[in-house]
Amino acid sequence: MGNHHGHQSTKSESSSAASSHNGSKKNSISRTVSGNDIQEKPSLMLPVEKLAKILEDKSHKQEGVNHGITMQVFIANLFSRYPVFGEKLFNYLHQSSKTKHSYIPTNAFKQQCENYLAIIDDDAVRQRLVKMWAHPSEETSADSLTPEDVTSLLMCTYQISMDHYSEGPQMCLSVHKTLNAVVDSCFHGKKVLSAQYVTHWVEANIPRLLFPLHRFAIHALATAWRTLEEDEPSPAVGAPIETPTYPGLELTTPVLEQPNPFAQAKPHPHLLTMSMSWLLAGALPPLYSTPQKAHSPSNSGVGLASASFLSKFLCAIPSHWTILYDSDEMGLGSNRFLHHVLNYKGPTLLLLKTEEGRKFCVAAPNEWRESHHYWGGEECAVIELLPTFQLLEKGSKMLYLNMSVRGYPFGLRVGKDPRAPILIVDGGFEKIEWKKIPYRLETIEVWGCGDTVSRERQLEVKKWEVKEAERQRCVKLSATDWLDHPDRYLLELYGRPQYHQNPT
Repeated sequence: MGNHHGHQSTKSESSSAASSHNGSKKNSISRTVSGNDIQEKPSLMLPVEKLAKILEDKSHKQEGVNHGITMQVFIANLFSRYPVFGEKLFNYLHQSSKTKHSYIPTNAFKQQCENYLAIIDDDAVRQRLVKMWAHPSEETSADSLTPEDVTSLLMCTYQISMDHYSEGPQMCLSVHKTLNAVVDSCFHGKKVLSAQYVTHWVEANIPRLLFPLHRFAIHALATAWRTLEEDEPSPAVGAPIETPTYPGLELTTPVLEQPNPFAQAKPHPHLLTMSMSWLLAGALPPLYSTPQKAHSPSNSGVGLASASFLSKFLCAIPSHWTILYDSDEMGLGSNRFLHHVLNYKGPTLLLLKTEEGRKFCVAAPNEWRESHHYWGGEECAVIELLPTFQLLEKGSKMLYLNMSVRGYPFGLRVGKDPRAPILIVDGGFEKIEWKKIPYRLETIEVWGCGDTVSRERQLEVKKWEVKEAERQRCVKLSATDWLDHPDRYLLELYGRPQYHQNPT
């Protein structure tokens, strides 16, 4: 304390001496630097300033709070369609502000919003989102989560992703089954887990799944003041309202080939459901959801400063995922697999289902090819989808497909260790082995994750192969060529040694 006080006094005396030496010049420079600091931040400060002013006025009019923002006003004006997420975000901002009031003081609200808008690091995003749903443990002081907490977190990001699907809001009947697989895999039968463990599990298995939730919050905090400036009456919390539009907001929800291939009314629904495609898009690298121009709402009314500010947070909708091979419709077998999958030069997802109900996904970043060597880039991955969702292995050179080279195992193998592959499919595509346990293979699907050009080129190659086969079948031989043709000798061995020619 004494040293600190002495240092402060020395600093004050030094500052005073410098000021008396050349007071007007120094003071002028100080004011100029301070002014520049303020002018460097208007693009970041302006949305927060306007939003805080609007919410402060509404809190005063509706709830009689002076110089503060209440939870009800915050949710009703920013997250009326997602009240659970609005409540979690408000509590996070409230806790971070360390205020003793039930509301957030306006100045503290602006500061906490600026801090939240500055979060860009992926690890920090995951950590804060998990922390929003965490609560102090009864046994320890550390934050913890229950399976219900993680389910609520996943459901919030799923709803936001599906509501902003480029082809319109979507629904999936198997979403609860999908989310339960994720939660069961994370908790392993435990009732409580620490927030740190859940964050690490999310990073290892579904690293990109929560990002749309963060992008939505960023976009709402930075642009909602535009619509609120119209001074429309605030909707009541929980009241049914129309889906709000967020100009310029684009989330990483996979766009699937239309018409909807996931129709539940068909006799054999696809293995890749809508909710499962959303889950895989958040678990796999961006390569499998290559962005393309999305059918997003018009950007009219979005300021250039706001659009520039949001550009580093938002990303485009991924390209279409199209079905290349479905064994239920095209037949189950290695030859059918090769016919429909080879020559597709984009990344693909191979889905395998056993008769016992287990599902696996093999992510191949490169074009499929037959080889007795292991191949594949760094984005290769193998995932168990059901009954639990977990990333089994990822990395380069973990794909093996051999149907013709003798002396090497036939079939499909996945895994980095050739002596102990994670998945083994026999040469006839009838059985699959996992953890040295054989299962009966029931269904295979392959989805192309490249752009439309990859699919068009594959179809062009197939058309050329059909035409070439027809051309080879109808080759006309001259009499001279026939004398040396191998088919002539085969026919003679069969019992037709001579051929009569018409007299000239």
